[in-house]
Amino acid sequence: MVSKNVSPVNWLPLIIIVICATALWHISPPEGLSIAGWHSAIVFVSTIACIVAKVLPIGAVGLIGITVFALTYASGATTSVDAITIALSDLNSSLIWLIVVAFMIARGFIKTGLGRRIALQMIRLLGKRTLGLAYGLAVADLILSPAMPSNTARCGGVIYPIADSLSRSFNSNPEDESRNKIGTFLITCIGNVNDVTAAMFMTAYTGNLLAVKLAANEGIILTWGSWLVAAVVPCLASLIIVPLLVYWLTKPEIKRTPDAPKLAKEELAKMGNMSSSEWIMTATVILLLILWIFGDKLGVDPTAASFVGLSFLLLSGVLTWEDVKGEKGAWDTLIWFAALLMMANQLKKIGFTTWFGNLIGDHIGSMMGGSSWILILVLLNAAYFYTHYFFASGNAQIAALYAVFLGVGINLHIPVMPMALMLAFTSSLYCSLTQYSHARGPILFGAGYVPTGTWWRVGFVVSLINQAIFLVLGLLWWKAIGLY
Repeated sequence: MVSKNVSPVNWLPLIIIVICATALWHISPPEGLSIAGWHSAIVFVSTIACIVAKVLPIGAVGLIGITVFALTYASGATTSVDAITIALSDLNSSLIWLIVVAFMIARGFIKTGLGRRIALQMIRLLGKRTLGLAYGLAVADLILSPAMPSNTARCGGVIYPIADSLSRSFNSNPEDESRNKIGTFLITCIGNVNDVTAAMFMTAYTGNLLAVKLAANEGIILTWGSWLVAAVVPCLASLIIVPLLVYWLTKPEIKRTPDAPKLAKEELAKMGNMSSSEWIMTATVILLLILWIFGDKLGVDPTAASFVGLSFLLLSGVLTWEDVKGEKGAWDTLIWFAALLMMANQLKKIGFTTWFGNLIGDHIGSMMGGSSWILILVLLNAAYFYTHYFFASGNAQIAALYAVFLGVGINLHIPVMPMALMLAFTSSLYCSLTQYSHARGPILFGAGYVPTGTWWRVGFVVSLINQAIFLVLGLLWWKAIGLY
């Protein structure tokens, strides 16, 4: 008898992927690509395919990917000792540890109840109308996002339960057409807003740091502060426009919610005054923001700053060592992030990324010769954006395609900062295209408030508006602050 806790292997897609990889392995590499580059690319693409097909949880796929990479790499250019050293090389990446520690710090928002308190306060202040509820939840998401790198935990663990409770309080239930009263709007809105808050801060989404590392491989340095400065104008514009757009697209039947602030006050009364743990959590977040924003001037690395914050929470007792050990999302991220980053880095070193980027760039260049770089950026970004229909993980697409599209853009003479930033922000903004394209999707879609047709229609329209905002207002802002 198989234990209920065992995650079964999805054998059919795994067998298909292995057969395809084996067949490709024995084919001569394309002209201009080394055998080592070809084989490494096969392992990498197979790993991505296993993630998309959900053969196993992503951490397990990452661990197996590291193993296969080490064994195949050892059979080629180097010894087994060197191969395993290379395979494990990115476990010591400072960016990976930044996100791992930030996951643990984010646990404090949930454990202390501070995240829920912030969301309820926003509803109390802004919740007299249905649209105001959406903005209240958006502001709460924005406040939590700098120190919560799991946008799934932020949206699914903090914001969604409150949105669900509000919907049911107005007799808008997921089981029937009453969902149209307010539930469909609120649940659709918090998902699309979550994409924007994920783009605002480097530490608001795991994929951001993966993009930062891949950009660094091309010599493009993005710091926490420079990311925020670049993101603030287009992201704030999107945060204002997206709730209005979703409101117009979903047309909630209830327009006014005078009882919502009262409900929020009642819940806040049950919580009582802010506890000492909540105050300590607040102080820790403020300290982290100061260190992340001014770290360059203070000589404090962002990862070191995150360790300072975690140490402070441990010393104060807000978090315990059991909390740290039990933060499964952090340790899961450590494995798969290191696996994907290592393979992406090796593909760059071996020359595959450059070769593939040149191949695509030459093809696009022959078709778009003489065109404005802005037009080429629009087309490349759209291609990168809508490729996400074929991915079930935002991070998998970043690992597979970010460096490739960045290289293509650079080869086509697009200014490097707009290219790197646009792809990085798009890597957050595409997460609501479908209900399967992000880990948050099953939580929101599974609730039953949002029909498939509504999800896809709203996701597509919002994607067009977000691209327009970032490609128009974003480029103007980046020009004004001297990024190109």
